[in-house]
Amino acid sequence: MVLEIKDQSFENEVIKSAMPVVVDFWAPWCGPCHMLGPVIEKLADAYAGKVKFCKINVDENPQISMKYGIMSIPTVLFFKGAQKVDESLGAVPEAMIRPKVESLLQAR
Repeated sequence: MVLEIKDQSFENEVIKSAMPVVVDFWAPWCGPCHMLGPVIEKLADAYAGKVKFCKINVDENPQISMKYGIMSIPTVLFFKGAQKVDESLGAVPEAMIRPKVESLLQAR
């Protein structure tokens, strides 16, 4: 399951999360975002209970988008221990995102 979050819930859902978090920055009008959506959903199912997957609408939540310098969408940010550790830009295939998710599960 991919959790829809907002500016107000970002800190609790992402920064304070006990597990690693993947955040998909998207908008309803964005074609490539709709191509990436099913990939994120599939990975959310595959890593349920290990990695939290969230999405945030950049049009409705400009504060977090500005804080992380989101200039184009889709952008996916990867968080571990309250820190952004990686990112992915554009509608990329699962084969490019899965290794980034895997790296979140590796011990530091």
